[in-house]
Parts: sequence; structure tokens; C-alpha cells
Amino acid sequence: MLDLSKTDIERIKCAKHIVFFSGAGMSAESGIATFRGKDGIWNKFKPEELANFNAFMKNPNMVWEWYQYRRNIVRHAFPNAGHLAIAEFQNYVPKVTAITQNIDNLHKRAGSHNIFELHGNIERNYCIRCKTFYNDIEEKVEIPQCKCGGLIRPDVVWFGEYLPEDQFQGAEIATSECDLFFVVGTSAVVYPAASLIYTAKYNGAFIIEINIEKTEISSLTNKSLLGEVGKILPEILKKIKE
Repeated sequence: MLDLSKTDIERIKCAKHIVFFSGAGMSAESGIATFRGKDGIWNKFKPEELANFNAFMKNPNMVWEWYQYRRNIVRHAFPNAGHLAIAEFQNYVPKVTAITQNIDNLHKRAGSHNIFELHGNIERNYCIRCKTFYNDIEEKVEIPQCKCGGLIRPDVVWFGEYLPEDQFQGAEIATSECDLFFVVGTSAVVYPAASLIYTAKYNGAFIIEINIEKTEISSLTNKSLLGEVGKILPEILKKIKE
């Protein structure tokens, strides 16, 4: 049963701007393993050996092969009911923003228009020398080179790197302006992304968390709903339509 009062539902119906802040739990519902938790992909490898610039320069082919493997997982995954519900909210709310820590491009594939990708997008790549972007690269194990001779890397944020400035600033502005802030499928432990929850709180947004279990930020929220995002968000959407 959906643990939202009539007042809560009315608040959602009347919202002018809703932000959905998503994390690895949403990807997991589409069959993409999370970084954390007992079944996380990082449990099979040490993150520092694969996801930092020095590792890339030391063994670019190994890192590239790893990301090709991950790309293949993403390509065969599909947006789940949670992604689709967020996109459908656009039909009922004046402004909807998706802020994601995921790199799988599933929000865009589901139909969301206003998206900030805090940790990049695995379906994009760029040259480390001239910064030329490459969206379509044939699947091969050896790392490709740019026409300028530079190595091409995934457009994702590695350990030790800053978040894309335009993406984080855009996310901060959206968070400070929204009247409703959904935390969906994230444990909210990765900073600086997790600081957005405090930004939402400080600016008076009503915060609703949807996670399969309690998290460190549950006490900060106005409502904490336990369960899968792909089940709960469609239920909320159904209430909005009534």
C-alpha cells in the first residue's frame, strides 16, 4: 500500500517543479549491477585499478576493454517502469528535472528531456588531447585513437576527477528552485552529488525518498517509502491522474 496521505498526493499534483535525484538502485532495477552492495561489479575488481586516469594511461587497453564490457551491459538494458514514470511526469507537472549519478543514459532513452548527468555518460567518449567527442565507436577491444593521435576515453567521471561543472551547477540551480525533490534508488553517500539533498532541504523543498531500505538521509526526508522505484513511482503517478 502506498504510504502517502491525500495531502501528500495533492502536494505532488500542485508541484510546479519536481526534481528526481536517481542513483544506482534505479540501474539495478534494469538489470545493471550496482557499484556497491554484495553483487556490485566493483567487488570483482579494485576500482582504483580501472577507474582513474593514471590507470588508463598505464594500461589503456585493459581499461577500455572493461568499459566496452560495461557498455555492452548497458546496451542490452532497458529503461524500467521507474524511468518511464519520471518521463511521464512531464505530462502533468510544469517542470521536471532528472538529476542522475548513473552513466547508463536510461533517463534519456525513457523520454526525459531535462537531465543532468553528474557522473557522465558511458555512451559518449572523447579524445584526451583535443577533446573531440565520439558517440559511435565500433566495438573492439583495443582502444581507439582520435584523428589527432590522442587516446579516446569514456566520458565518465573517474576517481579523483571533478564532476562536470555545467552539470553540477545546473543540478544545484534546479534543486534550489524545485518545490518537490524525489530521492530515488540512491544510498546518497557519494559526494558532492549527495549534497544536493541538503540544498533541497535548505531551500524548503518537500523531500520524498524511495529506496528498498532505509539510508543515511532517511531522517532528512519528509517521507521515506520503502520498495522498488519501478513499483512505487507508477503508483504515485496513478494517484496523480485520478
